[in-house]
Amino acid sequence: MRVGKGFRIVPCHNGIMESHQSPAIHIEHLTKRYGAMTALDAFDLTVRRGEIFGLLGPNGSGKTTSIRCMLGLLTFDAGSIEILGERMTPTSYELRRRIGVVPQEVAVFEALTVQENIDYFCSLYVPDRKRRAQLVDEAIAFVGLEDFRKFRPKKLSGGLLRRLNIACGIAHQPELIFFDEPTVAVDPQSRNAILEGIKRLNAHGATVVYTSHYMEEVEQICDRILIMDHGKHLALGTADELKRSTGIGETISIEAPDLTDAAVAAVKALPAVTSAERGGGDGSNGDGNGSGDDGNGNNSTGTGTGMGTTLTVVCSRGERNLIDVLDALHDAGVHPGHVSSQPPTLNDVFLSLTGKQLRD
Repeated sequence: MRVGKGFRIVPCHNGIMESHQSPAIHIEHLTKRYGAMTALDAFDLTVRRGEIFGLLGPNGSGKTTSIRCMLGLLTFDAGSIEILGERMTPTSYELRRRIGVVPQEVAVFEALTVQENIDYFCSLYVPDRKRRAQLVDEAIAFVGLEDFRKFRPKKLSGGLLRRLNIACGIAHQPELIFFDEPTVAVDPQSRNAILEGIKRLNAHGATVVYTSHYMEEVEQICDRILIMDHGKHLALGTADELKRSTGIGETISIEAPDLTDAAVAAVKALPAVTSAERGGGDGSNGDGNGSGDDGNGNNSTGTGTGMGTTLTVVCSRGERNLIDVLDALHDAGVHPGHVSSQPPTLNDVFLSLTGKQLRD
């Protein structure tokens, strides 16, 4: 997506809000119950004006409920919500004109063309036809759909549909935009175009709340990230701050043809090592018995049991983890070949906070 001429929202100086400005979103002790189930449990949230804010949580964490409360689509049992400095209520119609929503599911009319769809959704906020025509043209240019104005949705590819969905949500040039998993089921080129478009929207003054299960996207575009679960605030910070806040260290991978059980045991005994597993590189055919081709077209049987020559070591945080692991292998008579160290990812942090159990 590219920014069309004239596409402007309400800019914040230097991107992030100045100290005298109220937050884009301020939530205190938000509580929402469905009978005996508590969907939001004294949930707190502050989103600064001018930032791209990542809101993360597993299925059932309360993300959708919190957003619906922010948009005034749900009542709640306790707490307060302020959006763009105003209290959000079910009748805050003028306030809603300053908000845009791009839902996960593509929400357009199949009987309308690209231009007609964008015009319809823009008309919900902008009654003046002349002004609306200008906004529709700018939205079409922004998402790069100039050549598809007269196309109906069924004629568009998945990536173009996503771009139409975005145009429908931003045509009225809102100050605050919610993006709910906007890159689901699109190709890498479309995903990149969407993410770049979101960053450009932000550069032109929009505050963005971004939800996704693609952690690499969140890490790529979000200024700050909040992780929630069971209706509660678990952690907040930049991606780097969240990684530093946990005890997770790096994952070290070492290839060593002469790797032994004794060497693996020595590595496991290190204080900072949480797990050390060997695998791969054993010439096995995948059935664990070590049989395979000897490289000369002959079937051979190895003497190992599929233990492998690659050692994967997961560590807690520490300054000398890699050095200590290599020293332990050297003392055990092992000569490492390829060595790599992978720092913890946002996905690692997310799983450490919310657990690995599957959610419905």
